Amino acid sequence: MKSIMKKPSSIMILLLIIIGFTFLASLQTGTIQIQPLDVLRTLFGAGSERDALVLFEFRLPRMVIALLVGAALAVSGAILQSISQNELADPGILGINTGAGLAVVVFIYFFQGSLTGVSQLSIFIMPVFAFIGAAFAAFLIYLFAWKKGVTPVRLILVGIAVNAAFSALLIVVQLRMEPNDFMQATIWLTGNIWGTTWAYVLTILPWVLILVPLALYKARTLNVMQIGTESSISLGVAMEKERRVLLVLAVALAAISVAVAGGIAFLGLVAPHIARRLVGPKHQVMIPTATLVGACIMLAADMVGRNIFAPSEIPVGIVIAILGAPYFLYLLMRTP
Repeated sequence: MKSIMKKPSSIMILLLIIIGFTFLASLQTGTIQIQPLDVLRTLFGAGSERDALVLFEFRLPRMVIALLVGAALAVSGAILQSISQNELADPGILGINTGAGLAVVVFIYFFQGSLTGVSQLSIFIMPVFAFIGAAFAAFLIYLFAWKKGVTPVRLILVGIAVNAAFSALLIVVQLRMEPNDFMQATIWLTGNIWGTTWAYVLTILPWVLILVPLALYKARTLNVMQIGTESSISLGVAMEKERRVLLVLAVALAAISVAVAGGIAFLGLVAPHIARRLVGPKHQVMIPTATLVGACIMLAADMVGRNIFAPSEIPVGIVIAILGAPYFLYLLMRTP
């Protein structure tokens, strides 16, 4: 895919400006409207108690989570597309998100009793269970997709099948829940930021700060992988070892996203494609750009979901799916 713009630094600055404006707009909007000047006063400690409560206890943590989840899913998708050499790869479509969601719901059901009874300690344990579920899903996908190699269409078809199987298991677990917990789990699994406290921010922040730079550190390896397995090996790249390391990175990024925001599909598909279109395929610039694109899309989709039918909310995963599903179908029809 050809790049339509030539200066990555300019693109990233523009994306940061867009994120900044979207962030400020999101702070102002919601069930309780806050005027721009009141937002600024509150941020600097001169606002009313009501505005401070709304901004610092509800909106800000949710918006920070949206930024972190968007960045994590975008990088996860970029890695999956590169190591599989499949532009259709996405943790939501392939069933990795569903595997993580199943593990989290099982953990909450058996160890917490309900979604409303999640303890502070469990908030930090959930990403571990999400990673186990996501890793198991990734293992199954590659196990059944491998047949003298992995073709793009076969990978997608097996991923969809694994996704369907895990979704069925999720329904079985949900049917054993109380009606209220069943509804909460259903909404969360469609992609909904259910953790709106700073504890959830602290749950995901260290993972993102560690894993995204690690992915960027592996940019050269991802570049080499694009020329094919045999050529990569001739250049001294231990392909199988590097694939495993990168797959663990992608799975971990998807898992922590599911732990705090449910199963959000298509973001990991769309964000890397937009980034490649803007700055080209070189991963040293594509990964940071995809990080910003994913964060921007997630933040904007959350703002739209909160406000379009206020006071009712649309899960952010549905907003992204409305935009991402047509693009996925377009790519699927293009794939030979």
